[in-house]
Amino acid sequence: MFANTVQPEIVSLFSSTSSGPLDLFGSACDALLPSDSFIHLLIDKSSLPAPPSPAVLILPPSQENSDVAEESDGTSGLCLSQRVLHIQSPTLRTTYIRCPPNNSQPLGLKHPWLHLQVRDVGREWSLEIGLVDRSGSVGVVRFSTFQVNITIMQPLFAKEPRLKRPTNPSSPPLLHLPISFPSISSRPLTSWATVTLHLPTFLPHFSSSSLLARGAESAHMPASSGSGMLSSSFSHTSYIKVYATCRLRRIWFSQGGPSKQAPWEFELYGDEYR
Repeated sequence: MFANTVQPEIVSLFSSTSSGPLDLFGSACDALLPSDSFIHLLIDKSSLPAPPSPAVLILPPSQENSDVAEESDGTSGLCLSQRVLHIQSPTLRTTYIRCPPNNSQPLGLKHPWLHLQVRDVGREWSLEIGLVDRSGSVGVVRFSTFQVNITIMQPLFAKEPRLKRPTNPSSPPLLHLPISFPSISSRPLTSWATVTLHLPTFLPHFSSSSLLARGAESAHMPASSGSGMLSSSFSHTSYIKVYATCRLRRIWFSQGGPSKQAPWEFELYGDEYR
């Protein structure tokens, strides 16, 4: 998509308030669960408009207001008074947005930093990124809130924790990492978070002998020598895939990390605490 274009320092790939937020994305929902699996644009603060029937919206978890003994009002912290994308499903692997929509053309963004503004809605959530090194080798990094240990799956490994796919020797290796949001019990100011990832730092893990051995042991197979694994030289991102269940405000790539101030319009803005 962008491999042969001049790439500015910052590229905004998704903004929920733009006129066509999913123009660059493909999406999928679980057709067997029409009431539970859907993707819908709504105002974060009010959770309106409601999704079309028969879809039933789940609301973000509330914090119990224990400061006032006689009241038990639920609060969800600072909310956005903006339109956001709600992605919901009990089956993560079937409900997602993906850019580019298919494998025919890689994303081709060479920026080392990825940023996502995402809201915890109290359900399991996954994020997946395709990385390419300078030799053209491809690896997949997946972050999941249900994942506990760091694992790497080679193409011959038959199973992945919770998210399965057919055994295919041509499939790229998968690095599965845990990710978590602040606990509701800690009463964070907001359940929105900006996830910032330095993509080149994940490449060396694909050739980690300990992770390869751990993956082989879980699959009851001999450990691989690691041939065909990615090098530590990052080239570009081939795709990004955001699974259910979450609310999404923006996705962007940049040349600078957290120390570099993002444009003011990329900040999260809430109008009140409720």
